[in-house]
Amino acid sequence: MTDWAEHAQREQERYRDGETRLPDAADPDARQRQLTRMGNAAAGAGLALVMQGSTEDAREWFDIACARYRESWDDAPPGSWGRLIAILKARILAGDWEGAERDAVWTLEQEADDAESPIGRYAAALAHAVRGDWAAVRVHADALRTHEGFPKDVGDALATLAAHDVVGYTEAVESVLESFDTRVECLEDLPAADTVLVLQALAARRGIAVELESQLLP
Repeated sequence: MTDWAEHAQREQERYRDGETRLPDAADPDARQRQLTRMGNAAAGAGLALVMQGSTEDAREWFDIACARYRESWDDAPPGSWGRLIAILKARILAGDWEGAERDAVWTLEQEADDAESPIGRYAAALAHAVRGDWAAVRVHADALRTHEGFPKDVGDALATLAAHDVVGYTEAVESVLESFDTRVECLEDLPAADTVLVLQALAARRGIAVELESQLLP
């Protein structure tokens, strides 16, 4: 059994250690990289708390993660869409749909719709999904599911969510979960299928979430 309390404590300690190191960041690039590491640690703490069933405590850490990611954005290299994705996923995992709506609008204001990379289009797809613009989600999802550099089953899950295709979504999200089951490495070394949790939260708002069982889910 995974000791999620231990994971949460480790990530919180990593965040606090990052706070002590932030003043030593010598230039904007070093600062944005340190802020991103802190955001990752705070998001990891939030995810560990979600897996532990402590959603309210998780929201506090997800709020911290989003703040650090936002701070890092201005000095981040062009195309650093992963931070925007992390923000949206954090809001969704926390069940903070009001915050997710605000950050979805902000993500689209950063011109995610025009991104050339699949990771940028993924950010746009998540933002539109939060806002309930499923036609826009479908456009990005159709591009993602055929892109060699992006997981096809995640693109399929987004496309079938957009189409309200229960059977297709079920097959896609089960495939995404299986991909987590076979991974050697996990984000922040946390054995949790965070993408599945995000997809299921969006699916619940569409009324087509499915029952899944895995040690990588709460």
